Amino acid sequence: MNITHAWAAQDAKSKLAPFDYQPRELREHDVQIEVIYCGVCHSDLHQARNEWKNTIFPVVPGHEIVGRVTAVGGHTHKYKVGDIVGVGCMVDSCRSCASCDEGLEQYCENGFTATYNGEDRQTGDITYGGYSTQVVVNEDFVLRIPENLDLAGTAPLLCAGITTYSPLHHWKVGPGKKVGIVGLGGLGHMGVKIAHAMGAHVVLFTTSPSKIEDGKRLGADEVVISKDADQMAAHVNSFDFILNTVAAEHDLNPFINLLRRDGNMTLVGVPENNHPSPDVASLIFKRRSVAGSLIGGIKETQDMLDFCGKHNITSDIEMINMNEINEAYERMLKSDVKYRFVIDIDTLRG
Repeated sequence: MNITHAWAAQDAKSKLAPFDYQPRELREHDVQIEVIYCGVCHSDLHQARNEWKNTIFPVVPGHEIVGRVTAVGGHTHKYKVGDIVGVGCMVDSCRSCASCDEGLEQYCENGFTATYNGEDRQTGDITYGGYSTQVVVNEDFVLRIPENLDLAGTAPLLCAGITTYSPLHHWKVGPGKKVGIVGLGGLGHMGVKIAHAMGAHVVLFTTSPSKIEDGKRLGADEVVISKDADQMAAHVNSFDFILNTVAAEHDLNPFINLLRRDGNMTLVGVPENNHPSPDVASLIFKRRSVAGSLIGGIKETQDMLDFCGKHNITSDIEMINMNEINEAYERMLKSDVKYRFVIDIDTLRG
């Protein structure tokens, strides 16, 4: 019997603890992956504690997965045993709607299948994620990992990397563009690195003076303390694009006012409560816009990995053992990590 060892939450109030399950039999186009590393996303905590009110227990979190192919289905042609691969936030989609046809599976009009806490389109079974020794995924939702990248640092690219790369790419960030990154956490530090590699002039916005030095180390050309009105005023009407990674409720207007005519601010953090409504006049009189963005499609995620391979970009991580995950969740709530926890899954194998 093929048993997968994992850690799961049994209900919204319980800590994660060991949990074994039997994975599905390999289908014709499936890839079985031995998980080596799995990043820890704040979404994992939200789901484990049912903060989004949609968790199906038991839940095995984890959607920043790097591993090695150990078996393939009979008609699999993209991967072979031994390949080093990645799996991100989704493992299937309807593949027939307009968004899927355009390679935008993350916006599947019938809903993509999440890597965990999702519903298998064929069986209705609930998917389990990367806090486990292995996963089975359709080959079309598996990514190739560039050979030069550190595998542990690559794991967070499968969510934090693509979440920031996608809007930066969509809004054509590059040389000659002035780009702001709001917040220096798991997402924000990737936004700084990627925008810098794209050739933009990068300005980091943070409320913490202690992050100035780190922001510049990561690639920011300037760091602005967003609580300082004078520093903010010096940048009014000057940004082509701002990527706002902050997931806490806050006033968007000070950042909107920094956009030049036709500038855009894209939000990638989902707060527990909605942000206050922005001032409409500041949008209308400069034709500014506020948008949202959700991860990326499979092709774009592969493009992001290849881009990171070319520029040798990985996440700044702190490695943890599997049995440290509950402590890591508490530290994550305090922003006590620079900048992403990654689980060494070998510690789960014992």
